[in-house]
Amino acid sequence: MFHSIEETRKVILSGEITIESIVKHFQQSIHDKKSLNAFVEVFEQEAITLAQEIDVKIKNGTAGKLAGLIIGIKDNICYKGHKVSAASNILNNYTSIYSATCVERLVAEDAIIIGRLNCDEFGMGSSNENSAFGPVKNPFNEKLVAGGSSGGSAAAVAAGLCMAALGSDTGGSIRQPASFCGVIGLKPTYGRVSRHGLLAYASSFDQIGIFSNTVEDCAAILSVISGKDAFDSTVSSEPQPNFPLKLDVSEKKKIAYFKEYIENEGLDYEIKEQFNQKIKELKADGHSVEAIDFPFIKYLIPCYYLLTTAEASSNLSRYDGVHYGHRSANATDLESTYILSRNEGFGAEVKRRILLGTFVLSAGYYDAYYSKAQKVRRMIRDFTLSIFEKFDFILLPTTPGTAFPIGEKSNDPLVMYLEDIFTVQANLCGIPAISLPLGKHSNGLPFGIQLMGNLMKENELLSFSEELLKREENLNA
Repeated sequence: MFHSIEETRKVILSGEITIESIVKHFQQSIHDKKSLNAFVEVFEQEAITLAQEIDVKIKNGTAGKLAGLIIGIKDNICYKGHKVSAASNILNNYTSIYSATCVERLVAEDAIIIGRLNCDEFGMGSSNENSAFGPVKNPFNEKLVAGGSSGGSAAAVAAGLCMAALGSDTGGSIRQPASFCGVIGLKPTYGRVSRHGLLAYASSFDQIGIFSNTVEDCAAILSVISGKDAFDSTVSSEPQPNFPLKLDVSEKKKIAYFKEYIENEGLDYEIKEQFNQKIKELKADGHSVEAIDFPFIKYLIPCYYLLTTAEASSNLSRYDGVHYGHRSANATDLESTYILSRNEGFGAEVKRRILLGTFVLSAGYYDAYYSKAQKVRRMIRDFTLSIFEKFDFILLPTTPGTAFPIGEKSNDPLVMYLEDIFTVQANLCGIPAISLPLGKHSNGLPFGIQLMGNLMKENELLSFSEELLKREENLNA
């Protein structure tokens, strides 16, 4: 029920149902499934009041293009007059004084933001266990993680608590939980969507993206939230497309995949087998699918974590107990205010990454680590972009396995970091990538297959994603 914007709009326009009743339906679902811990706050009365106003607009024919969309936002995206904390005690009870650009654009088109969603603290994690609000649980099995860092967003869409959700993706934080929860997760090109109003983790990697049940919804939301923004100079100045889904099944695609990824010993056997089966199916449909070498696989995780922790060290220095957020009651002077406030406010994983980032930026180590990682990032980016001179897409797994038990990997940071091995490449290169729920494991859990496209080629990526999902539906019909 209320699976997509198009389906929902049809019943609204027919007069069968009101937006107010849809909001109440989702609020009841959130209450019934509160054990998932997906939402950290629900905007109860506000959402109902907005729904009543938009119902009047529907009758008058003045409603925006997203009227009927009930959407949640990750708790690191600002919404004026509402709390935002990045799931951290350092920002406990902080109220935002402005809205993120993406939020303003959603509200302007009459989407209703139903609440804020749980996440790993400041987006740092691959399981949503690093949250001041506790872990998000997987809708398929509550003993398992939902993935991170946007676990609340993925779980909420998968469990039917909202129609779509916004998340942020720094190294896979949309695609990885989308894979674990069996929904669509899109990370747009870096600079496609304004980051104004997103609490920063690593500014040259962060990108706001979308969770949805359908590619059409993903495209509709992306059309609204993307485009130039005076508040973010990194946003592309290219003309803003409307992201129509130009489906042309007669046009066969050239697709690359990396042998090193599929032969990786950490890849689950069933995911590998189903991935190879997808390659056979694509070839049978007339597409060209070719294995190519990717010589940088062992550098991806070290390069990513050196650079993102360095940026995190800089970005999170603003949370010092002086300007805003948590201030220690035990502080006696300026130095103790800094030390105690940050020690009490930040969780273990955030502290770990700040320390690592500060180390790689320190005198004597800057050139050895940070500068070298920047050079490696350029090599990875140049090599990846050169692939798109011959191929339309790169096909790869989203995750090495399916969702794992809560607590299983939280005591070993290195094992947890390897969860990102198939997703960080897109962020290092700034290219768009999407996780599609195309896999089902014998353990009953879903997993995603990932597509990466060339810079600013979301239209092509979404179109081909729609084709793949429709093909899967026809096979299962």
